[in-house]
Amino acid sequence: MPASSEHSLDSRRGGLRVGIMAGEASGDLLGAGLVHEIRRRYPDATFHGIGGPAMIAEGVDSWVPMERLSVMGLAEVIRHLPELLRIRKRLVRGFQALQPDVVIGIDSPDFNLRVEGQLRAAGIRTVHYVSPSIWAWRASRIDAIGRATDHVLCLLPFEPALYAEKGIPATFIGHPMADTIPLEPDQAASRAALGIVDPAGARELVALLPGSRTGEVERLGGAFAAAAALLAARHPGLRFIAPMASAAIRARFEALLAEHAPGLQVERVDGRSREVMAASDLVLLASGTATLEAALLKRPMVMAYRVAPLTAWMVRALRLMKTRRFALPNVLAGEDLVPELLQEAANPERIAREFSALLGDAARRAHVVTRFAELHDTLRQGADRRAAEVVLRLVNRWPPDLEGARP
Repeated sequence: MPASSEHSLDSRRGGLRVGIMAGEASGDLLGAGLVHEIRRRYPDATFHGIGGPAMIAEGVDSWVPMERLSVMGLAEVIRHLPELLRIRKRLVRGFQALQPDVVIGIDSPDFNLRVEGQLRAAGIRTVHYVSPSIWAWRASRIDAIGRATDHVLCLLPFEPALYAEKGIPATFIGHPMADTIPLEPDQAASRAALGIVDPAGARELVALLPGSRTGEVERLGGAFAAAAALLAARHPGLRFIAPMASAAIRARFEALLAEHAPGLQVERVDGRSREVMAASDLVLLASGTATLEAALLKRPMVMAYRVAPLTAWMVRALRLMKTRRFALPNVLAGEDLVPELLQEAANPERIAREFSALLGDAARRAHVVTRFAELHDTLRQGADRRAAEVVLRLVNRWPPDLEGARP
């Protein structure tokens, strides 16, 4: 149930207290932008819950290390379930004691929506930031989402209509990444910043992004390395660069390169994945937010992804998927701009074949870049400010002088 009007009036007289939860790096960045926009209007607002480095830098009091929620896949969640249940119990108790004006769960729906549901039933307003991919799989979750939250903040333009069918308040706010990435990325500046020299006659620069988690790199790193070796043999002069999310990821990927592509020259960069993609001509990457980032950077790409075998079996056996497109650029465009190689298809020969097709088709690459630019314009809406507006209106805190104002 929503919080009472009496609580709303009391909250207007006191300091603004916000509960907020993020479970991974992308959510941490979303949360930091939202906290920053709320604090611009209410400098004395306090924020408590779970956040990563970006949210903590904005003043969020993180009760639990965010990394303890960074679990992917059905099988992986089952293995970590006891700890996740302990964290959830701690959060619910903490928020019930704090009695914040609102609690915002950022992404991580399998965890956050359960916390939000318990809090909403106890009379605390809740917002879920980033709609789960109900258009892609587990569509039945929409009813649970409606019970758990007072408002859903959607990053994709077609999502609010799905909630409207169920009478669930939802708002398209755009995507913060579209606000921060320039409409025309400067490839030359990115290359200069990374110290990349373009020798005479050099061919395209390919960025390799096998994932930011150890499990992803274990499943994809060898295939990416072997595919790069095939491409180097078929397209002499092709160059490769790989941003490494951590020292552990770097060590594991280097071992996989030595095993599957001995002698192949791949420049490694610590972090700086956005600069690396901006500096490249084409990108090979794991599924996820990185596909949208590459699209906003106007980089043609090939996407590959594998999950744990048990997770893949469960998805197929339970028929949880309901869309034939998986990569976000494809979903948004309604066409197959990005080759999607999943599970068994994510093999070196298939990856190399898809890349060779891109390298040899300038018209196709030009079309992809044009469509990516159109998607960028659609998603560039001032998302942080729009998200703050929805949250503050929900708790009757949107400043009167900004009534009707838009980003």
